[in-house]
Amino acid sequence: MSRVPPWQLAHLSLYRRLMVWLLCPLAVLVAIMLVQAWIASREAADRAFDRLLDAASLSIAEQVRWQQSRLWMDLPASALEMLATDAQERVFYALYDAEGHYVTGNRLLPELPSEDDKRMRYGDVGSQGMALRLGILRSRLEGWDRSDRFEVRVAQTREGRTALANQLFVDSLANILLIAGLAVSVVLLSARFALEPLTRLRRAIRQRNPRTLAPLELSLPLELAELRQALNELLARMRRVRANQERFIGDASHQLRTPLAGLSARAELALRQSDPEIWRGALVTMHDTATQTARLAGQLLSLTRLNNPEATPARQPVDLVDLAQRCVRQAYTRYHRRGVDLGAEVVEHPVIVSATDWQLEEALNNLIENASLYGAGQVTVRVAEAPTRLMVEDDGPGIPESHRLLMLRPFHRGQETGAGTGLGLAIVDSIARAHDIRLTLQDAFPSPTQRPGLCIVLTFPDAT
Repeated sequence: MSRVPPWQLAHLSLYRRLMVWLLCPLAVLVAIMLVQAWIASREAADRAFDRLLDAASLSIAEQVRWQQSRLWMDLPASALEMLATDAQERVFYALYDAEGHYVTGNRLLPELPSEDDKRMRYGDVGSQGMALRLGILRSRLEGWDRSDRFEVRVAQTREGRTALANQLFVDSLANILLIAGLAVSVVLLSARFALEPLTRLRRAIRQRNPRTLAPLELSLPLELAELRQALNELLARMRRVRANQERFIGDASHQLRTPLAGLSARAELALRQSDPEIWRGALVTMHDTATQTARLAGQLLSLTRLNNPEATPARQPVDLVDLAQRCVRQAYTRYHRRGVDLGAEVVEHPVIVSATDWQLEEALNNLIENASLYGAGQVTVRVAEAPTRLMVEDDGPGIPESHRLLMLRPFHRGQETGAGTGLGLAIVDSIARAHDIRLTLQDAFPSPTQRPGLCIVLTFPDAT
């Protein structure tokens, strides 16, 4: 498997990433096992040959005597033959007295650190460029007249130990590699079987019709079942968005067909005439129709945008006083030309609510526009507190109480004489529901001597 830098793992397939994260620790574990096997092989070889050094040292110590006022020994051939192996090691020995003076032997051998609690000591030493394993036996004479202490030092080159350690390591290596191979095979097969449900999910998604937004029905393990559920929730949101788009297309095609057909018919009739006054009248009518159609298209877009289930605009602090004054100021000239008296009555300090500024502005503009289109001569925008309310009051014909809920439906018009599109109150209702605002329609002037008018109240929940 090729080595991949950790920062590039995100670009790998899930299977390859899984292999990297499983096989890399496995490779490290195998390396640790190999190192441990090599160390264990050396230790085992040293233990085996150290026993031979121990036996040879004991055999030599038995031959030590007190002779001619000094220590002496007569070394038998069998004492060193037990250290001879097929590796043709070289064996050295030496006898030292209690003061550490060399007595006899075939080579001077170094001392090892003293350990009082051990009779036999072992260590790796170097002598004249050779690596030796040295064993030192501390003993004493066993006689009725003398009990002098002495040391027997026996050293052996490492050829035999190295050969035995290599053989033991090769045997361990074969076992470790066999186990590692089986482990890799198990990991590969396990990964394949574990990722098989993901493969089925991928195939099911690829084989689906791009226009199909039906939920995925596929038996999957728990972790992938959660992924399937997330995909199904995404498909459900896409279905809602598509339904919203289809509803907009249907509404637009239905509502725009009539005014566009009227424009075409009016233009055709005007072209058949030669009188400029008739042309002028046709142009005025066409201009009014085009203006109303543009307003209708804008309101359709606003309603679709507001009813989008996936649209969640961020809220921010909005000053209702500033909003009311701004809307009245921007629209005053336009409505004054129509003969509508537009004004605002607000408190003298800011009234802050949490809302989406452009949506509240859209709602207020639609309420003012509706009032002017349906016969109102005076429109007043009010901001009140305790509770916080935004109100639009007019002196128009009003809406009968039995029809007020119907007026909140798209394209429902209370009377046919007005120039409205039937979308203004529907847009306001959508904005109110998005902000948890209570929308109330009531008579502005309950006196029976005058027209009832209409007062539309938006009561904000953060102040109730």
